Amino acid sequence: MDLLTRFSEDMQQGPIWVYYWVNFMGLIFLLSILFAFKRVEPRWIALSTLVLAPIIMFSLYAQFGYERILGWAHIIAWAPAIAYLWMRRSQWQVRQTLTGKYIVLALIVMLVSLAFDINDVIRYAMGERM
Repeated sequence: MDLLTRFSEDMQQGPIWVYYWVNFMGLIFLLSILFAFKRVEPRWIALSTLVLAPIIMFSLYAQFGYERILGWAHIIAWAPAIAYLWMRRSQWQVRQTLTGKYIVLALIVMLVSLAFDINDVIRYAMGERM
């Protein structure tokens, strides 16, 4: 629990928009649990965002602290889920179902975040620290 508290405190020291974005993402990804009862795609979203990414992120955080390298957590955990979701896009039924609309929303959120994460990892590799 101490690790989670420290992470939250470190995040709050940064730009406020990052804090709000992370909380928004958390809300969107928590919704995957509700949709996971009906479809397999939200199960992949839940697994990658609520299980794998936090495990990787907190492992990196314990080792490196609050640094740009944390973006690797999303890159590693989300890439397979994004690829899987994209391969199943013909089955989303976006116009017909709320679950299909949710899948699109979650994918957009993941891709936007991934753009920031890739940028952060590149900046970290170039020596830029927080």
